[in-house]
Amino acid sequence: MTVTVVTGNPKPASRTLTAGVMLAEQLTGSAPDHQIDLVEFGAGLLGWGDDNVAAAVKTVQESSLVVFSSPTYKASYTGLLKLFLDQFAGGTGLAGVVTVPLMLGAGPAHAMAPELTLKPVLSELGGTCALPGLYLLDATYADGPELAAYASRWKPVAQALMALEA
Repeated sequence: MTVTVVTGNPKPASRTLTAGVMLAEQLTGSAPDHQIDLVEFGAGLLGWGDDNVAAAVKTVQESSLVVFSSPTYKASYTGLLKLFLDQFAGGTGLAGVVTVPLMLGAGPAHAMAPELTLKPVLSELGGTCALPGLYLLDATYADGPELAAYASRWKPVAQALMALEA
């Protein structure tokens, strides 16, 4: 079972990345095998054929579970994450991968953003999107009860799905 966190925050080593790692750890009981901080790819995401981006796509496709994390930007996920997701073939690019949408934001106004913006894209790419999206306040994500409550509720489902996809 391979677990990966993909983060589309334009700031390196962000709270969004940390939240993604925390969620992956709580859903699986161990640290993720891979952390892909998309800001590190820079202009490589703007075209096709970048070797580092292609390697990251392959890592995601070979994963059992991927947490896709993004800050909320203009009520949606970032363009950085969109550029990366554009590298996957529609309908099959995430086939066999359990995907978990996670977004952080400054306030509760965009709490449905993971469900309404990120989850449909992951589904369109063929990801198994059985878990609901998680929205966390960026000021309290590490200390608040929401992440732990989500993981407690959905860990058995995530693990069962990963076993089925294996």
